[in-house]
Amino acid sequence: MYGQNPLLQLKDISVNFGFTEALKSITLDIYSKEIVAIVGDNGVGKSTLIKTISGLIQPTKGRIIFEDKEVNLHSIREANDLGIATVFQGQEFCDNLDVTSNLFLGKEMRNKSCHTLNKDAMACEARKALQELTCAIRIHTPIRLLSSGQRQTVALARMLLSDPKLILLDEPTASLSLTQTAETLSYMKRLRSQGRTIILVCHNLPDVFAVATRIVVLRQGKIVGNHDVSETNYVQIIREMTGIEDEEDDTISSSIIDNINENQKLSHKRNALISRSAK
Repeated sequence: MYGQNPLLQLKDISVNFGFTEALKSITLDIYSKEIVAIVGDNGVGKSTLIKTISGLIQPTKGRIIFEDKEVNLHSIREANDLGIATVFQGQEFCDNLDVTSNLFLGKEMRNKSCHTLNKDAMACEARKALQELTCAIRIHTPIRLLSSGQRQTVALARMLLSDPKLILLDEPTASLSLTQTAETLSYMKRLRSQGRTIILVCHNLPDVFAVATRIVVLRQGKIVGNHDVSETNYVQIIREMTGIEDEEDDTISSSIIDNINENQKLSHKRNALISRSAK
């Protein structure tokens, strides 16, 4: 994988909000068919990084290179046109409309001759997007009748309509049940198997270890860890997140290790559910 050119390169990216440095000299390469998880405590710059790549925030300094070309992104639409699609936490829908109408809201397909809505074409594309996720949601179901997990699936399907090369997900499993989370993680794995590349922000380490191929740790706006999942563990990631290195430190010896054990138990349950969802 790392023998190829990166799909995305961030070179010395910094983002300032007034006198506050949200991101400090971030340099990171993202390769095709990776699922890269960005982890860290609250307020360390995870969402700022996603918003910068998506075009919602412009960097104070640094360069973004996508498919070997330097790009200056000034909006989500510009990023989307390049093949970078984002699903933010708490996606908004029109509850009085059905799934298909929400998928195409603001980008409706029209008949060329009379400019009326091409409902048949939209229904066909909606089915394709949901089938890509092997999802059984009916396209004419009103959004208001869907669960949180199903709404997250519709958000993913809406993103797929643009056929993105790079997918950005901001806390995709937040507020989901264990089963809904397993389904969402299964969708991510399926997208990767189809050749997609994913960057996700996630605070839940069991979810991260269940789906990611690489983990990048942020602390105080800087990258302090960058690991293949197979070469790291909960202890290392949590130590990098907290900045506590001393294995004998009483402040972490009991609470963090207990948390790690609980996370590992939860991870086993999630992996079992993901395996079932993938079948």
